[in-house]
Amino acid sequence: MNFKHLYYFWVAAKAGGVVRAGEQLHTTPQTLSGQIKLLEERLGRKLFRKAGRKLELTDDGRVVLRYADEIFALGSELETTLRETRARGGRQVLEFRVGVEDALAKTVAYRLLEPALNLEVPVRLVCVEGRFDDLMAQLALHRMDLVIADEPLTSRLSVKAFNHKLGSSPLSFFCAPSLRPTLRGPFPQCLNDTPMLVPGGTSSVRPQFEAWLTRHGLHPRVIAEFDDGALMKAFGREGRGVFLSPTVVEDETCTQYGVQVIGRSSEMVEDFYAISAERRITHPAVAAITSSARGTLFAA
Repeated sequence: MNFKHLYYFWVAAKAGGVVRAGEQLHTTPQTLSGQIKLLEERLGRKLFRKAGRKLELTDDGRVVLRYADEIFALGSELETTLRETRARGGRQVLEFRVGVEDALAKTVAYRLLEPALNLEVPVRLVCVEGRFDDLMAQLALHRMDLVIADEPLTSRLSVKAFNHKLGSSPLSFFCAPSLRPTLRGPFPQCLNDTPMLVPGGTSSVRPQFEAWLTRHGLHPRVIAEFDDGALMKAFGREGRGVFLSPTVVEDETCTQYGVQVIGRSSEMVEDFYAISAERRITHPAVAAITSSARGTLFAA
C-alpha cells in the first residue's frame, strides 16, 4: 500500500472533503482526488460517495479511517519519542511545537508559555502564529503539540482534540499619554466620539465589545480594526486611538507600549484555552503551562 495515498485519504476524511484538505496540504483537489482513487483501486473498495455537493464516507471508508487514525497516531508518537530523546551536547532536548492564535495578546501568550521553558529538561520551543481554523488543521495532522487560543474548539470543526481552560480576564482600556487630554468626562462616557482601535471580526472579544457599547449608549469613532493584537497596540502607542487588552497583563501593556489605563470593565471577559490532541495532559510542557496559568496567572 502507498501510505501517501492513505495519508491523503485520512486528511480528506478529517477535513470533510478534498477542497478543504487541499488547502491544508497546499495541493489541488484534482491531485487529491486522483491519489484517493489510486488507494480505492488498490483496496478494491469505494471509500467516499457523493451526498449532494459533499462527500461522505462509505462503510468501507469508515473502516479504513479507523485504521488510518491508529497508523498516523503511532507515527506521531514515534516522532515525539525521537524528539524527546534527541541529544544535543550530551543533554536531552524536548521539542515543543505550539500554535498561537493571531488575535491573542502577545504578552498573555508569553506569560502562558514561559513555564514551558523552566522545565528541568531543556526545551526547544517552536511557535507558529495563525488563524484559529488553520492552527486546528495543523493540530489534527499532529504537526503541533498544543494550540493557545481565546476560544474553545467546537463541533463546527471536525477535529479530534480537547479543550483545557486556562482562565479568564476582564478587559482594560488604554491610550497614549498624548491622546488622554482629548478624552472628555469620566469612563466610559469619555469614549463617545473618541478614536477607537478594535479587534477584528473573528475575535471572541469583538461581539462582547459591541454589545457593551450598546448597553452603555456609547458611540466611539472606530478608525481601524486588527486581527493582530500587537499591531493594534502599536497604533495605540502612537496615539491613533483607544484600545482594549486583558487586565491580567495591564502592567506589562503599560510598560511595553508606554500607554495609560483609562478604565476597566468586568462585563467583558476574555477566556484562554490550551487545546491539545490528548484528553489527559501528559506532555510535561503542557502540564507546566496549565498548572501555572490556573495557579498563578489567572488565580485571582
